[in-house]
Amino acid sequence: MTHIMMPQSGQTPSPSRILPISETFTSIQGEGKLTGVPSFFIRLSGCNLRCAWCDTPYASWNPEGEPRSIDSILREAASTGVSHCVVTGGEPLMFPLVADLCEGLRGTGMHITIETAGTLAPEVTCDLMSISPKLANSTPASGDVRDPSGAWRTRHEERRINLVALQRLIHAHPGRQLKFVVAAYRDLAEIEALLNALNGWTNDDILLMPEGVTPPTPQAKAMLVRACLERNWRYCPRLHIELFGNTRGT
Repeated sequence: MTHIMMPQSGQTPSPSRILPISETFTSIQGEGKLTGVPSFFIRLSGCNLRCAWCDTPYASWNPEGEPRSIDSILREAASTGVSHCVVTGGEPLMFPLVADLCEGLRGTGMHITIETAGTLAPEVTCDLMSISPKLANSTPASGDVRDPSGAWRTRHEERRINLVALQRLIHAHPGRQLKFVVAAYRDLAEIEALLNALNGWTNDDILLMPEGVTPPTPQAKAMLVRACLERNWRYCPRLHIELFGNTRGT
């Protein structure tokens, strides 16, 4: 059991220590270097991007949830008994108080993973910075019913890659991974071009993940396996999809 020092009786949390939370839950980490590890997930609500294939639209396209104090989140984290925590979204690095949340989680002794698109690079504490740069396949199509004016298509394309932020995150966090959602073979050239513009990463940091909210087809898996073998990168399954399907709270 993880233990945490909470405010003494009679103390009340500062009303400024509030974050918009879409959901919290305990499950199995489904992606990345820690696939399979029991983890407590904190999903913040709000995002500066709008991916066409977003699998958590309730934290981006239509942000929903409730304001919660950092202290209440830390109490819940401590009660789970698991040793790993994942701070995700949406885009958690949009919110300055995530730094305070992570400092509190560090006080519990939990291993902290932050999931980010890599468009922002504030100073924040974590053990694994999980960076998922968004490729062109993420940009909403013209005519997407969720974006009738096309405003989000334009914003997303302008914001989805920030080389300065990506480089800062890579340099600041030796515990890191770069996950890429691959929808087609042509995406590989875009990944290689992006990596060529960055430094400080290793092949062990690069993970390729199939796009979709259902288990990938044999053809999609074979394409990614071949790409990983050719480049000495890692294949990244989506274990939570295989175990639970496209279900909230997993």
